[in-house]
Amino acid sequence: MARVPSSAVAAAGLVGGYAVARWTRKRPLGGVVLGAAGLVAGREWHKRGGVPAAAGLGALYLAGFAGAHPLAKKVGAWPAVVGAAGVVAATAWAVADRSA
Repeated sequence: MARVPSSAVAAAGLVGGYAVARWTRKRPLGGVVLGAAGLVAGREWHKRGGVPAAAGLGALYLAGFAGAHPLAKKVGAWPAVVGAAGVVAATAWAVADRSA
């Protein structure tokens, strides 16, 4: 079975979490999507790079989520979320997925 890169899981968590929260108007449901994807990606980051990689990428994932909020006031919600997801995905690919 083909393995889904952790970078794609993390980006999908950020974008999907926002989309679910926006379209259902239930922010906790979006948080469930965000958290589930973060856990799946985090497990892969831990397998590939140990605690340092998992901690660093996990912190970046949370920073992407938090940072998209103030950025959305300047550029709009979707561009902010997609930009944050792109940064997280590129970093996760470089740290954990590239050597896979």
